[in-house]
Amino acid sequence: MKKLTHTDARGEASMVDVSEKPVMFREAIARGEIHLLKSTLKLIESKTIAKGNVLAAARLAGIMAAKKTGELIPLCHPLPLTHCEVNFEFPGTRDRIVISACAKIAAQTGVEMEALTAVSVAALTIYDMCKAVDKQMRISDVKLLSKTKR
Repeated sequence: MKKLTHTDARGEASMVDVSEKPVMFREAIARGEIHLLKSTLKLIESKTIAKGNVLAAARLAGIMAAKKTGELIPLCHPLPLTHCEVNFEFPGTRDRIVISACAKIAAQTGVEMEALTAVSVAALTIYDMCKAVDKQMRISDVKLLSKTKR
């Protein structure tokens, strides 16, 4: 059984020491979904939601959140991201928005949390901007798709 990395010998929370790890290029891709009414998706696409351009705000919020992940999640290393992007897809069912995020860095530790945070905050931003017109929205399936290092 694998040992938890964020606990010390006494079982107390501790930050992982990455001082001796080599700097490597690292990339993480995450995705999630926000389920909504078809009518809400139409409003988003036509940019007629009262709060403004939903996808532009959600993209910016996701990127900003990725940059602040180390401040949001205890024991997460603060990382100087070299790239982060957030994208949106509309499946043919027209009942959800699929959100994906890619985070990149040259560092001693990975960027999984940054990609996951970007997806989560982008979804929350969509929720916040559309909550007045859609009480049935649901965020789901936020997960890490891949992580690489070289």
